[in-house]
Amino acid sequence: MIDKLISGVSALIIGAISALGYGGVFLMMAIESACVPLPSEVTMPFSGYLVASGRFGLNAVAIAGAAGCLAGSYVAYWIGANGGRRFLERYGRWVLIAPHELEIADHFFARWGAHAVFTARLLPVVRTFIAFPAGVARMRLLPFTLYTLAGSYIWCLGLAYAGMKLGQNWGALGPWFHRCDGAIAIAVVAGAGFLLYNRIRSLSAAGART
Repeated sequence: MIDKLISGVSALIIGAISALGYGGVFLMMAIESACVPLPSEVTMPFSGYLVASGRFGLNAVAIAGAAGCLAGSYVAYWIGANGGRRFLERYGRWVLIAPHELEIADHFFARWGAHAVFTARLLPVVRTFIAFPAGVARMRLLPFTLYTLAGSYIWCLGLAYAGMKLGQNWGALGPWFHRCDGAIAIAVVAGAGFLLYNRIRSLSAAGART
């Protein structure tokens, strides 16, 4: 079941980017930053692979990803600012939000304050949820926007660059891989699968305790 879920998520991301171009990159990153754990560890490396193929530009991909992060973060910020914690705690499992992940973001923001918004964008897991406690704290919107954009751009650029370098050397793995863009998922799905597996296991454990 988990294998099918991982493959389905990866296929969704790859299909959206292949069909929508930069708009697909924007959309996938926006969904992730709106507290839906759609792994950027698939989105941005695949986008970087398409940079290597000549379809995208590296900087343009990073900008599209960062803009998507900002858009999704505004949604999470608004939910946090308007008392949405109870809703996420009750229904978050339907979009694979494990309760402890919101707690991690809460503690991270409480310890580091506004600067946490920038730092968290460079960290797996917590980057998906950091906008929520920022909204709860009603952090000023201008620094929230600037920190989110800066951190997200660095994250997106780094992952896209890794995907681009992989794409440039993809031929060494066999020319038949070039026949299908979806094959890039093989290189990145392991990391995304680990994250999804942990979330599913956390949700199952939480459900067993209730």
